[in-house]
Amino acid sequence: MRHLSHFWDCNLNTRTDLTMGTQDSGRKRLPNRERLTAEDDALNVIAREAEARLAAKRAARAEAREIRMKELEKQQNEGTHKITETVTFLVTRWTRFDCIPSPMSLVFMYTLRWVCIFFFNIFSLMQSDCEGSQRSQSCKMSIAPTMMYKVNIQYVFLQGSRASTLASLSRASSRRGSGDASTWADSEASVREMKDALAEAEEKYRKAMVSNAQLDNEKSKLMYQVDVLKDSLMELEEQLSESRREYEEKVKEFEREKHAHGILKFQFSEMKEMLQQSEELLTEIRQLRLKQDGYVREIQDLHETLEWKDKKIGALERQKEYSDAVQNERDDLRDEVLQLRDILKKHGIVLGPDLNANGETGAVIDRLTDADSAQDSQTAHTGGDSVLEIRLRKLVDEREGLVEQVKRLKAQLDQKHNRTEESAAPDEGALENGTDPHILDIQRDANRHISELKFKLVKSEQEVTALEQNVTRLEGQVTRYKSAAENAEKVEDELKAEKRKMQRELRGALDRIDELEASNSHLSKRLEKMKANRSAMLAQQ
Repeated sequence: MRHLSHFWDCNLNTRTDLTMGTQDSGRKRLPNRERLTAEDDALNVIAREAEARLAAKRAARAEAREIRMKELEKQQNEGTHKITETVTFLVTRWTRFDCIPSPMSLVFMYTLRWVCIFFFNIFSLMQSDCEGSQRSQSCKMSIAPTMMYKVNIQYVFLQGSRASTLASLSRASSRRGSGDASTWADSEASVREMKDALAEAEEKYRKAMVSNAQLDNEKSKLMYQVDVLKDSLMELEEQLSESRREYEEKVKEFEREKHAHGILKFQFSEMKEMLQQSEELLTEIRQLRLKQDGYVREIQDLHETLEWKDKKIGALERQKEYSDAVQNERDDLRDEVLQLRDILKKHGIVLGPDLNANGETGAVIDRLTDADSAQDSQTAHTGGDSVLEIRLRKLVDEREGLVEQVKRLKAQLDQKHNRTEESAAPDEGALENGTDPHILDIQRDANRHISELKFKLVKSEQEVTALEQNVTRLEGQVTRYKSAAENAEKVEDELKAEKRKMQRELRGALDRIDELEASNSHLSKRLEKMKANRSAMLAQQ
């Protein structure tokens, strides 16, 4: 019995060490020393709530465990009290039995003792089955009174059997002081056999108790492992639910980001179309600038033509002055010719109207008429030219004709001076000057054309200013569109980076879910295996 009590004390110590070791070895959470963001704060709050729920569940399980332990102790105390009462009643009855002990009575007493031990073992097995769902602490609390109860029963049976044997022997010796030697020898041999059987039965009982204690220890260890695995399974289920919730949140956030990406993509397409329109406007602006440059060149050409016209008009005015001077000189020469005719008439020399001293005046007049007819035909053929150019050509031709006429007249005057006796008056029709109204018409046309060109110049300058304003406005729109497009591209790049990050997190969450599911299936398989082992052990017992 001492060996059994020492074995149970060692077993209890080892189990307490195991429980303390398992309690000390827990999951430690290292503090996050990095800077927490809003998402990390939210995740920490969720983790704290989950830990609080887990702690509440553990507290509820511990309270329920304590209540079950109290009820089991109460039932155990009631059962042990009843069994002790019955056993003490039977033992006292057999100890007070006054008849002579016989081998049958002793066999009956030992049979009754082993029957009581058998029922007590059944009761202990039922108690261990009831305690199967408890932790190691409950097992430690229930084993000590059970063993004490077993020791008390064995002690009572031994004491009762010894007392009954001694009493019966004393009574038999007192009543039969001179009994048969054969009867005494038989009774002594039967007592020895019974003692040997009792020692053998005690040894078997001791071995059975040791094996039962070992099995009980293994059972308690397995039950504790089952409880630990249940706790870990619950934690894994909570983590799985948390990861699923995070996965759903990530999926929703991914959908929102996808919708925002679609909106930004649509805005980007609109911006792209606007950029295309702006590029088209820029091409139009370039074309307008080219047209503007063409207009500027035309205006410069018009300025040059106006300057040339002004110079031409100045030359014509100078030519008019010169022609006026020539006309005055011609008039003077005509007067002088008339005077010379009169002098020739006085001398008796008469000249015809178409004759000259050298026959050159008629040729000059014919040349002038031919030039006028040629100019008229040229004007008829070149109807597409401008009137101003035609008139200018006419004036130039007339000027050249007049210059030639003046030269010829000077030559005639020289000849007349050389020939003082012979002179010929030039034809009056050839010397008539009809260029004054023609020059005035040319001047009026030139002035009108100049005014028209000035009006066109002002109008073209106004168009140029309007085009420059449009160009500046379109350039401002282009810069705005470019800045908006750059901002849209930046936002798109940021969204793409965020999308890649979300996809990485989603893949990580899916991998974590797969790992948790695999660990959950592994733990469930282990739990089923342990349940099968437990059922097999119970079936063997």
